[in-house]
Order: sequence, then C-alpha cells, then structure tokens
Amino acid sequence: MLSTDPAGVLPARTRHKFFSIGRVSAIAGNTLLELVRLKVFYFLLLFALLIIGASGFTSIFDFPFQEQFQILKDVSLGSMSIFTLLLSILATAMMLPKDIEDRTLYTILAKPVPRFEYMMGKLLGVFTLLLISTLVMSVMFVIAMYAKQQMVISTQMRGLPPDQIQAMIEGVKSQTFTMNLIPGITAIYLKAILFAALTMFISTFATSSIFTIFIAFTAYFIGSIEGLAREYWNTSSSGGSEIAKTLTGLVALFFPDLQLLNLVDDIVAGNSISQALFAKTAGLGVAYTFVYSFVAYVVFAFKEL
Repeated sequence: MLSTDPAGVLPARTRHKFFSIGRVSAIAGNTLLELVRLKVFYFLLLFALLIIGASGFTSIFDFPFQEQFQILKDVSLGSMSIFTLLLSILATAMMLPKDIEDRTLYTILAKPVPRFEYMMGKLLGVFTLLLISTLVMSVMFVIAMYAKQQMVISTQMRGLPPDQIQAMIEGVKSQTFTMNLIPGITAIYLKAILFAALTMFISTFATSSIFTIFIAFTAYFIGSIEGLAREYWNTSSSGGSEIAKTLTGLVALFFPDLQLLNLVDDIVAGNSISQALFAKTAGLGVAYTFVYSFVAYVVFAFKEL
C-alpha cells in the first residue's frame, strides 16, 4: 500500500487520521492512575465522617423519624454534590499544566497520538474517577440509610401492639429508599463531569492551575445564582429591561443554570421526580458536557506548545 506521506514531512495532526480506542483507553487509564496517586480519594473519608456525624446528630435529638431521614439525605446528598464538584475541578485543573511542566505532553504528542485522543483520554480518566467516587459515596450513603432504618425500626417497635408493627415498618421503609435517589445521584454525577469538562476548557488557555481553579469556581457561583437573577428580572415591577434580559440570556448561553441540574431539594422534600424532569436534567448536563469538551479540544488543537 502506498503511503500518502512517504517523507513524513506533514504535521502530526495531518498524519493522524485514524482514531484508536486503545490509545484513548491507555491515556485514560494512566490519567486515572495518576489521580489516584495524588490521594484524591481522601474526599471519600471526609464524606464518610460527615454522614456518620449526620446520622449520630439525628439520634441525639428526639426528631420524628421522617425528619431524621430528611436530614440524613440532605447532608449526604449535599456533601456528595460538593465533594464530586471539588474533585472534578481540582483534579482536572492540575492535569494539563502538570503534563506541560513535566514535558509528558510533548512525549505523548511526539508519538502517533492526535490531540483529540489525548484530550478525550484525559477527560475519560477524570470521568471514570468521578464515577468511582460517586459509586463509593453512594454505597456509603446506602449503608448509613440502612443502619438508620434498622435503628429507627427497633426504636419505634417498642411498646407497639403486634397489629401495628408491620404498618410502622412499612412507613419507615417508605421514608428510606425511594426511586428518586437514583436520578438524584445521577444528576450529581452529571454536574461533576460537566464541571470537569468546563475546567479542562479553562485550562487550555489558563496560565496556571490557580487561575483555572478560580475561574471554575467563579463559573459555579454564576451558575448557582443565574436562575435567581433571571427570575428577579423577569418578575420585577418593570418586567425587566431589554438589556437585563439580554445579559441574562448571554449568561445562560455560556454558563449552565445549576438550579436546573439540582434534584436534591426535591428528593429531601419527598417530591416525585418524573421521567420528563429527569430526561430534561440529564439532557442538559450531557449537552453542556459535550459542548465544553468540544470547545476544549478546539482550543487545545490550535494551542502553541
């Protein structure tokens, strides 16, 4: 077979025409291993201490068992959301600058590895780390909920007549594990990978890891208050000026409205999460993740190294 570039004089990005899952998997695996060596899983220890503390706190005070489960869910799911967010930003912000500083990036790109595969491998490595962390925290959460359930059942059963015990057990179980927990935890994971992609995009043009982290947290702050600001301007007495509406529209275009990705409040309140709401939330998270990942690749593809 004749080579289209026998002299090997074409730029690397021109010669790399074939996508290799093996190369992407290797980069993703190495990225995951590097992040594990940085002891990022210490976040999981803090999470375990928080949910144990929340479970003990509800046992000290004489709260109704419904409120005990609400507090435990609120603390556990809220902590899960915060820790996955911190993990996604801090882990991703260090990757590209570290590879450039260690000159690992130049070694990888000198081989037949297109920049697209490098970027995809790095993101998949972070996504895998976040998935493992979310699953481990979910297991901790389930164990804490089950332990609390058994404790409440044993406490509530005292002094009850036999005909009321089964009804009491069913009432406690209905407050423990519901189908809403699955979409809620999924939304937490989607928000985490969204910010990993956003942080990767920022790191492609940032001058340092500190700057990347600062901009990423600024984006989180904007996304957190975006919905409230839009609601304020739309419901103000003047109906909101055109300039304000334009500005909020531009902000919504570049920054995700994190209130739309938050299902924890509904779970804690006991509200039912419909399939349509979950599909909308998941679709929004996946769309923003794809856009940020694509823009990150485009900027990185033309970055002078």
